[in-house]
Amino acid sequence: MDDVESLKERLAALRTEHRDLDDVIARLTESAPFDQLQIQRLKKRKLQLKDLIARLESKLLPDIIA
Repeated sequence: MDDVESLKERLAALRTEHRDLDDVIARLTESAPFDQLQIQRLKKRKLQLKDLIARLESKLLPDIIA
């Protein structure tokens, strides 16, 4: 059970970081001169988080054979 709880906690932290990155990217792109490289790095990190979140969610859901 501790493993499931730790996965849930990790998942919540990753979702928070993903949401925060969304906010940072939005704020950075609102200002006229913005660093495109920084935006690309943030978006790449956001995509990595999304993939990691999907993997953790699949670990938490039981395999159901239809």
